[in-house]
Amino acid sequence: MDGLVMAGQLLLGLSILVILHEAGHFFAARAFGIKVEKFYLFFDAWGVKLVSFNYKGCEYGIGWLPLGGYVKIAGMVDESMDTDQLVGPPQPWEFRSKPAWQRLIVMLAGVTVNIVLGIFIFWMLTFNVGETYTPNNKLPFGIAPGIVGKSIGLQAGDRITAINGKPIVRFEEIASSKVLFGNSELTIDRNGETKTIKVPENILEKVSDFGIAEFVAPRFLASVGKLEPGSNAVKAGLKIGDKIVGLNGKPVKFLDQVRTELQSQKNKTIQLSVLRSADTLTLPTKVSATGQIGFNPDGLEVPEEQQKYGFFEALPVGASKAWGSFMDNARGIGKVATGQVKANKAFTGPIGIANMFGATVNWIKFWSLVGLLSMALALMNLLPIPALDGGHSVFLLIEMVKGKPLSDKFMERAQMVGFVILLTLMVFVFGNDIFKHFIK
Repeated sequence: MDGLVMAGQLLLGLSILVILHEAGHFFAARAFGIKVEKFYLFFDAWGVKLVSFNYKGCEYGIGWLPLGGYVKIAGMVDESMDTDQLVGPPQPWEFRSKPAWQRLIVMLAGVTVNIVLGIFIFWMLTFNVGETYTPNNKLPFGIAPGIVGKSIGLQAGDRITAINGKPIVRFEEIASSKVLFGNSELTIDRNGETKTIKVPENILEKVSDFGIAEFVAPRFLASVGKLEPGSNAVKAGLKIGDKIVGLNGKPVKFLDQVRTELQSQKNKTIQLSVLRSADTLTLPTKVSATGQIGFNPDGLEVPEEQQKYGFFEALPVGASKAWGSFMDNARGIGKVATGQVKANKAFTGPIGIANMFGATVNWIKFWSLVGLLSMALALMNLLPIPALDGGHSVFLLIEMVKGKPLSDKFMERAQMVGFVILLTLMVFVFGNDIFKHFIK
């Protein structure tokens, strides 16, 4: 059932993005008097379609292959590779008969819709829910670095006060692209002494290996705020509100200390010292093979604040978030292209995205992910790969410079090259997804 919920959210989100992207091409083409022959959600590969109907000379339908969608524009060499209509002279309603600037607008219309959609989603989310954040200057116990954080020199109790010399207002900035893209400098307050830590170039790969939770988090007291049903903590008699003060006679105070000790006691039974009201109890507790007993802290000592925005006030904030995600993706692709980050660490396919949506429906999370995906789809389509909008746009710009169109034969061959590139990327992303989530 969980898998169906995740898959359903993924399909719904992608369907919204694909339909609106293709609608951008559709309406731009119609605006210039270009005939659109097909409008499909998903691909009707080998002519197999789930449903279709004709309306005013255009075939609308849903294909069986959920890898995107397309509009088939008359007189254009596209992914359908239908070149029969190019044999005769250009007709007034065909794509090829229109000026290059009109064709360029048609090609960029889908990307434009995705960018506008992303900005709109982030605008509405910002207006409706505002922003919840942790004030960096109100962390009572500093930070608790994970495996990745410790590897770059962070220590429990440190206070990160600045990134590249700029003071940190929100704790969440520490896990932002300003830091995770590497080559940044953190200013640390360690027991009253100021230190600097250089974030390495490959930090993103490490975070990809271990997860963002293993970078840095606020330091929490070892107090029990939530128990996992049926866990070893429940079986041992641990209760919400308990404070863990020792493991096997060793005093502890913070959650990170407890987790470190548990990692060294996998598959063993430990003596857990717990302060309950005014009483100190000793609870024999079994530690799992993963070094856990099944509880989470209450986290009440780390405050959160919320900032609300008016309708128009939320627009620049939402637009900034959308554009920030676009630029982060662009920088990420740049790091992959230059070999600074391995492709298998950077790209996530449908399985990974479905896991991001999760097994429960949370509409705030859903629309946040759709907004991020919309900006990512815009960027991917702008890449200068034949068969993508960016590739078509590059050829049109070349035509505008040369003063004459590229040959149909060249366009056909370029389309085939682009198709092979996209197919290779698709196989890689799917294979990488399967390896990461099922095999590895």
